[in-house]
Amino acid sequence: MKKEEIIVLLNKMTLEEKIGQLLQLATPFFEGAKSEGEITGPLAQMGVDRKDVQYAGSVLGASGTEEVQAIQKAYLEKSRLNIPLLVMADVVHGYETIFPVPLAIGCSWDIPLAQKSAEVAAKEASASGIHVTFAPMVDLVRDPRWGRVMESTGEDPYLNSEFAKAFVKGFQGEDYPNNHDHVAACVKHFAAYGAPEGGRDYNTVDMSERQLREYYLPAYKAALNEGCEMVMTAFNTVDGIPATGNRKLMRSLLREEWNFEGVLISDWGAVKEMIPHGVAADDKEAALKAIEAGVDIEMMTSCYVNHLKELIENDDVSEEILDQSVLRILTLKNKLGLFEDPYRSATKERETETVFSERHRELAREQAAKSCVLLKNENILPLKKTEKLAVIGPFANSKDILGPWSWKGKVENAVSLIEGMKNYFSTENLNVAEGCGIEAGTDEEMNEAVAVAKESDIVVLALGESSDMSGEAGSLADIRLPDVQRQLVKRIKEVNKKIVVVLFNGRPLDLDGMIDEVDAILEAWYPGTEGGAAIAELLVGKRRPSGRLTMSFPYSVGQIPVYYNSFNTGRPKGAPNAQERYVSQYLDIPNEPLYPFGYGLSYTSFQYHEAILSSQSLTSEGSITLSVKVENTGDVTGEEVVQMYIRDVAGEVVRPLKELKGFEKIALEPGEARTVEFSIEEKDLRYHHSDLIHRSDEGEFIAYVGPNSRDVKGYSFSLKNR
Repeated sequence: MKKEEIIVLLNKMTLEEKIGQLLQLATPFFEGAKSEGEITGPLAQMGVDRKDVQYAGSVLGASGTEEVQAIQKAYLEKSRLNIPLLVMADVVHGYETIFPVPLAIGCSWDIPLAQKSAEVAAKEASASGIHVTFAPMVDLVRDPRWGRVMESTGEDPYLNSEFAKAFVKGFQGEDYPNNHDHVAACVKHFAAYGAPEGGRDYNTVDMSERQLREYYLPAYKAALNEGCEMVMTAFNTVDGIPATGNRKLMRSLLREEWNFEGVLISDWGAVKEMIPHGVAADDKEAALKAIEAGVDIEMMTSCYVNHLKELIENDDVSEEILDQSVLRILTLKNKLGLFEDPYRSATKERETETVFSERHRELAREQAAKSCVLLKNENILPLKKTEKLAVIGPFANSKDILGPWSWKGKVENAVSLIEGMKNYFSTENLNVAEGCGIEAGTDEEMNEAVAVAKESDIVVLALGESSDMSGEAGSLADIRLPDVQRQLVKRIKEVNKKIVVVLFNGRPLDLDGMIDEVDAILEAWYPGTEGGAAIAELLVGKRRPSGRLTMSFPYSVGQIPVYYNSFNTGRPKGAPNAQERYVSQYLDIPNEPLYPFGYGLSYTSFQYHEAILSSQSLTSEGSITLSVKVENTGDVTGEEVVQMYIRDVAGEVVRPLKELKGFEKIALEPGEARTVEFSIEEKDLRYHHSDLIHRSDEGEFIAYVGPNSRDVKGYSFSLKNR
């Protein structure tokens, strides 16, 4: 349809039909759904009737060609104007072939591979009838107590922006929307959802606009610049106003300043949640504030359908505002080709051929291997296949490794750690014991594990969090391993000194009580469908660890939030002539994290030669180059992530100690060296000043280069804007 035809269609719609387009309901409400009629409890209390369902513009959570087509067919048979449903779902890090969680994907520092993971997710989802995915989640995160850090790619705005672009490219494709192997992307959660006070989900977010623009907004903007079709509002407040009713955020910034013309959708129930937030007295006022803020689709509450008509008839809301929202929704439906093909080429044959294919599993295995981070290795890894190995712990044989947002992933299809290890160790050299559960265990289980460890050369302890301990509503005040698992470590240590820990979790952990007891730690996160196979390949050296942290591991939970791009303070610890006590420090622990941003080990070693700056003076029209030769000084091939940071020594406002401005992942053979070059331009030095204008300062800067944010060497240069 042409744009003119869409407007003609809009003008044919009744007020009720227009308002209906703004309603999104879950699958059980719709005729044709497999779960049709399961409208009980909270769903039954929504206050919608069958007419509302028939007018609803989109469905949440339908999947599989059979169900999607049945819903769409039944819906269109009763649609006066033949306007199809939009089918949306949470395809976060895979559809049925589950990739590692986004935090793990971030730790790969592999942008092209991240894009491929989104391409696979889109291909499977679209073949199964889905039109829109609620991804990527690009919230910047600094507090691992918040369970949803597993959905983010970490604590750095530059790196998050690079991944945001890659995910949108992967979901939507270069030839979107014509290629039906892709889906529309919806970036979330706008804005600053990743900064809740105390790390408690849905909690208050309070920060200056400068901090919001400097750290939390860039990744959303990067996704939109890549053509992301939709934006989802956040549950939290922004400057004291819930995001879903925040006109300054949604109208002034998103629509006017950023020129976003796509669809804005609330998160689940967020419109009505303005009532407990304390900014709306009732459903009617919530509807008024949401529509005035520019929210086009209300997800799973009925404030719009029950009150917008009255608000318009009473002239509290202009029908023109409603028409703008409906036009955006119809435009997306048309862009996806749904008026010509409501099923968008989804067939049972295509679904069977595409979903969970061997090629997709191979990519998931590669991503899982590249996402693991080797945190510690005291000459124990890689394992020798001739050694007698004990695999012990609650994750030794567990398939709960997909993560809490693996919506359509089948746990039974996951490859457990022990299944992966059986590919490399004979039955005689491989013993297994659970030892304990995630949070509890028996003396019998513990004693069995101790006996197995005693008879083995090396113990691999598979520890971590169950998937429901992370993700949405998975906030924790204590982010150490559960006590029973720490006790297991101590008991095993008493009988076997050679211990390798593999961690399965969705957040950086406080490793107190474990870190000093073991010889090696491999952070595997929730590695997805092929996790056990990928980890086994790493442990035996078939693959080499190359992941690097994108979120700092705290020395203690008391440091949180702890992140690399912090300010120096006026009394920094370690400053020349500083008094020993009266500096910014903890008296009982270091200021620095246990493992910093960018950190990770390999099975080889790398030497950074002295870097060279092409000039010590940069002008606003030119560029300078930082070159560094990196050499593999070990005995095996390895991948290194060469990282470049910059510090503005004296800004108009306080600037971070360092900020990531470039990186390159390189593979080197033993003895091989390569020169990595980073170009530095004036635009790389800009930041939001006190007047919120994005510009640079003249003066001194330091460019750092190294393997992580801590172990770097600095080189000074100056900027002259004239």
